[in-house]
Amino acid sequence: MFLRAALTLSVLAFAGPALADGAVLSQMTKDDKARLENFDTTRAKAIAEARATGSRQDLAVLDKVLAGKPIKLRDAGITGDWRCRTIKLGGMAPKLVVYGWFKCRIHQDDAGLWLDKTTGSQRTHGQFYDDGDTRMIYLGKLHYGYEKPGRYGQDPTRNQVAYAFRVGPKRLRLEFPAPQYESLLDIMEFERP
Repeated sequence: MFLRAALTLSVLAFAGPALADGAVLSQMTKDDKARLENFDTTRAKAIAEARATGSRQDLAVLDKVLAGKPIKLRDAGITGDWRCRTIKLGGMAPKLVVYGWFKCRIHQDDAGLWLDKTTGSQRTHGQFYDDGDTRMIYLGKLHYGYEKPGRYGQDPTRNQVAYAFRVGPKRLRLEFPAPQYESLLDIMEFERP
């Protein structure tokens, strides 16, 4: 009994984001791999489009969201409750849309770190994969408030892929390049409540 408890505790102590190795790459669709490969180009184009047409108020929000260089993310204590909102950049008109705040939760189990957006009509559920000290890959699935969450890969039209960055002690952001619908880049901003 003691040995089983010790083994369980040791597994939980080392649980964190799954490693971004061949395992995560083998899960990703060809289209999602391409989205991440083109991340920098897509991001630059989306930000340029948003800056060219956004309102002064929305541009101030965008500047705040983009502020801060990525800092150490690994072992940063990001589990728990967050408030979160989405900012859509580029693509269809309008080129910059800032949504209101909703609730998100990051939790950990022996498989790794998971994200759930728990309020709002459009939600996400997925897992983080380690991609170095300052970045993680997020693989998730879009679902609507009336649906049960699913897993990445169940429906390619609902797949979501993003890079996650920690940009302050109480701030994170997920950047979704070339999402399935509407924009060139979605940024999900996270702040501690």
